[in-house]
Amino acid sequence: MKATCHCGAVVLEVTLTNGLGTAARCDCSFCRRRAAPAVTAPKDGVKILQGADKLTRYQWGTNTAKHHFCSICGIYMFHNRRSDPNEIGVNMGTLDGVNPAEHEPILWHDGVNHPSDAKA
Repeated sequence: MKATCHCGAVVLEVTLTNGLGTAARCDCSFCRRRAAPAVTAPKDGVKILQGADKLTRYQWGTNTAKHHFCSICGIYMFHNRRSDPNEIGVNMGTLDGVNPAEHEPILWHDGVNHPSDAKA
């Protein structure tokens, strides 16, 4: 599948693990603010076709997840997951021809109580 940011500066080729069936949102303090559902791709399932130099990265907390955004229009494109480093979450709304509203209800994951945040 093809994924693009709003301004078109970033273009991805995405191979999804299980199509749109993996769509989910996370309620951690960061993800709930963006509220974009993500679908799952394997680690090698996202190829940047255009605009690698336009991507910017945001990390916080455990610095495990890496969230990638277009530096021009600000659209969240994908993130390297902390729950499984072999997976990438891709913003469902960036996929050409996909409207997340047509796939509601979309599952919410409990990111507030993520295992990697647990105190020993």
